Amino acid sequence: MHFDAIGRVPGDPILGLMDLYAQDTNPNKFDLGVGVYKDDQGLTPIPHSVKLAEQRLVEQQTTKTYIGGHGDAAFGTLISALVLGADSALIRERRAGATQTPGGTGALRLSADFIAHSLPGRGVWLSNPTWPIHETIFAKAGLKVSHYPYVGADNRLDVAAMLATLATVPKGDVVLLHACCHNPTGFDLSQDDWREVLQIVRERQLLPLIDFAYQGFGDGLEQDAWAVRLFAAALPEVLVTSSCSKNFGLYRDRVGALIVCAANAEKLTDVRSQLANTARNLWSTPPDHGAAVVATILGDAELKKLWSEEVEAMRSRIAQLRSGLVEALAPHGLAERFAHIGAQRGMFSYTGLSAAQVQQLREKHSVYMVSSGRANVAGMDATRLALLAQAIADVSN
Repeated sequence: MHFDAIGRVPGDPILGLMDLYAQDTNPNKFDLGVGVYKDDQGLTPIPHSVKLAEQRLVEQQTTKTYIGGHGDAAFGTLISALVLGADSALIRERRAGATQTPGGTGALRLSADFIAHSLPGRGVWLSNPTWPIHETIFAKAGLKVSHYPYVGADNRLDVAAMLATLATVPKGDVVLLHACCHNPTGFDLSQDDWREVLQIVRERQLLPLIDFAYQGFGDGLEQDAWAVRLFAAALPEVLVTSSCSKNFGLYRDRVGALIVCAANAEKLTDVRSQLANTARNLWSTPPDHGAAVVATILGDAELKKLWSEEVEAMRSRIAQLRSGLVEALAPHGLAERFAHIGAQRGMFSYTGLSAAQVQQLREKHSVYMVSSGRANVAGMDATRLALLAQAIADVSN
């Protein structure tokens, strides 16, 4: 038979955690595994701004025809301004343009295939650790994947080691950087660190690919874009992958973009022609609904204001959960040991817990997180931080 030699691939470990969590009957269980934002009720809500935009689309949208290889033009213009800044010289000079993709993951795959086809021989450098799918996306595109240090064995950001390795990267290679809210560690570079990275990127003539999946979840919508805008202003060529999954709550609608910054408008047109050709063979044209929602929100002053406030509320809640957990660990003598949780940014935290401690947390206390010790802070419950702290203390002492 045709399929007899086909084997079974192991399931995704995070999705497996979801199944185990669902089967757990403990009323005090914690789901800190899957990377989605959750509110105090443990739900992943639809922002009110999104619901209002959807209602408007239902009433006013007149067609469901294809939207073209680069996607919704209004979405592309507005997401570029959100990422690069409303007053960006690159947009004004037509040196930047967005290609709509199915989520940030689609943007990464589009960038991977573009690099493989249009920049042959270039390797891609990822942080160690990084989002696991970064590894497979670029490898599946046939690219050589290498790593630069980021967080050391002591669970501390190691900027010196990162810079030392980047200084040895072959000229012309691609370096993937996390704009903010580093996934999976939560450790972010300071502005001074970013300037040093930029200097090396310039000296080594590297192509920066900046993954921007969490705009608004670190220090704010504008603040989180600082490094992206620094690189875009200082370098002739930059790639940026943007995701609307988290900040718009549009996870399943798959809304993202690959933003290209080029030396001039003519070269941007060349690159975008290649992206459209590559996208044609990946997904033909991207889905419309989520991008139309984003364009409706960003194109309306009142909706954008409401959305900005909702993003800030999510960001503030995550920050409060971080500081609240550190405070809850203080009575157990663990506040200093886990102080990094309060200093990290975004949804994720490299807690520093070992795989054995993570297993103990799951088996003894129904606390679910991935074996690396990465926890989704947004999955915590503010009313039960003391209980979570007690569980962590139990496996840490």
